This record gives sequence, C-alpha cells and structure tokens, in this order.
Amino acid sequence: MSELVQIGLARPRLPEWLSKADTHFESVLSLKRELRQRRLHTVCESARCPNMHECFHRGAATFMILGNLCTRGCGFCSVPKGSPAKKEFTLDALEPAHVGDMARQMDLRYVVLTSVNRDDLAGGGSAHWAETVREVRRALPAAKIEVLTPDFCGDMDAVARVLDSGPDVFNHNMETVSRLYRRVRPQADYRQSLDVLAFARRYRPDVLTKSGLMVGLGEGVSEVEQLLRDLRGSDVHVATIGQYLQPTRRNLAVEEYVTPEKFEAYRAFGMSVGFQMVFSGPFVRSSYMADLVNEQATGAC
Repeated sequence: MSELVQIGLARPRLPEWLSKADTHFESVLSLKRELRQRRLHTVCESARCPNMHECFHRGAATFMILGNLCTRGCGFCSVPKGSPAKKEFTLDALEPAHVGDMARQMDLRYVVLTSVNRDDLAGGGSAHWAETVREVRRALPAAKIEVLTPDFCGDMDAVARVLDSGPDVFNHNMETVSRLYRRVRPQADYRQSLDVLAFARRYRPDVLTKSGLMVGLGEGVSEVEQLLRDLRGSDVHVATIGQYLQPTRRNLAVEEYVTPEKFEAYRAFGMSVGFQMVFSGPFVRSSYMADLVNEQATGAC
C-alpha cells in the first residue's frame, strides 16, 4: 500500500459495480423520526451502510442497542467512540421496550438486533441484550429474531445469557482474516471470536449460527479461504462476505475493490466446504436481506 493511500490522500477509483443511488429519502426520513422519538439507534445509520435507503424503504432496519457510543476503536467502523465516564454512556432502561414497540409498529416478520461494544458493563451488557430479545418476543411472538452480538470479551456466561433469551439466529462477525486483526480489530481476538461461535453452536444446537467478513482490506484469497474453513470448523451455518467501504477519512483505507467474479468464487468455495448458505457480493452486509438469507439457509437443512 502506498504512503498516499495510507494517509487518505488517494484511494482506488470506485468501480461501476459499487454505484448505488440514494433515492428513498422520504422513507429514510420517516423511519428516522420514529426511531428518534423512542431514542433508538440503528447500525444502518451509525455505520453509514450503503444499503440504508434500500432497507429503510422496504421497512427493514437493524436496531443497535446499548446506546450509540462504543468502548472500542475498530479501524473499519464509524460508530461513535467515547469514554464510559460520559453521561451518554448511561444505559437506557426503557430501550428494550422501545425496541419491541418499534418492531411491532414496523410489523416486522424478522428482527435483527446488534449493539455497540460495552466492555465497561458487567457481562458486556448481556442482561440488557436478553431483555431486549424478550421484549421483541412479547411484542411480536411470531417473528424470527437474529442477534448480531459482540464477543463479550470471551465471557461465555454472557453468550449463554443472550442465547437463553430465545433468539432464532446467533450471529457474531469475524470481520477479517487472522493476520489483519491487530490493524482492523485491535481490541478483539480471532480465536476468541471463533470460540464464541463454537460455544453458541454447542450450547444451543437448535439455533442457526452465522458470521460475516469484509474483503478489500489487504487480505489474500488463501486467507479468506482459511477463515471460511475456520468458521466451518466452529460449525457455523451461514457466512456473509461483502466489500469494505471506507466510511470516513478517519477509517482504514480501501486496499482493493473486489470484483463480482471474485465474490462468486468465495461463495462457491464456502459452499464447497459445507456452509448451508454463503451470501457474497459487493453490497452484502451481515444483516442485509437477513430474512431472505435465513429462509435460504433453513431451506437447505
């Protein structure tokens, strides 16, 4: 990588397959108003997802709980960071009920929950996680619930607490290959994340397990293939693979814009090593079209 790219003065030209128009402004503004009235956040907004207009227009959103400030500083992520000493870190006890209420108002058949990392809280905020799942279940008994959790610093009691609340899908993102963890996820551990996924599968074998990764951060093909093998070694059912896009100039630069053909090759390799579903493409994100991914994955059982 050149020095110019490193300091953000130059970057690869955006290819034509990564062009996506933001056209559904009315849908986005309407849903944002409803969310703010309940003091709720979405990872779609905080992480500057390129699919936000599309998803909000189709009435889908990924709720981000435990507030909107993260205790970690991952190089790829634009979610705001802060010190636990700030009053903004105070946990909103009404947040679980508000999520349930909003999910009911949206009449969701499939609810995706994620969160910031809260390493300052006991159990990483897992009790709050569990209460949110229960509130969504009370509000929408027939809906499927997918949880996209942090690693809880490897606290398996915290992972079990979330699983005991009754989600249908347990998702924890690996994000990148082992070699790049120190640069991309400096406060996380590759093996620990695999252990979280393996534990979830053992503890609740009836729950679908899922993980996502980004490409374009400087990884090699063989490294991506090894990550997919490692996920299968942890008995993960579903993998999602998408293009990393630099959300702000403070974040890591894009090293490569991966071609659609290469995404298809990753999908084919993943299926060859035993995944029930591999969703791979430039705009794929871990919770993008999660309802349809789940349908295809469970249909493959």
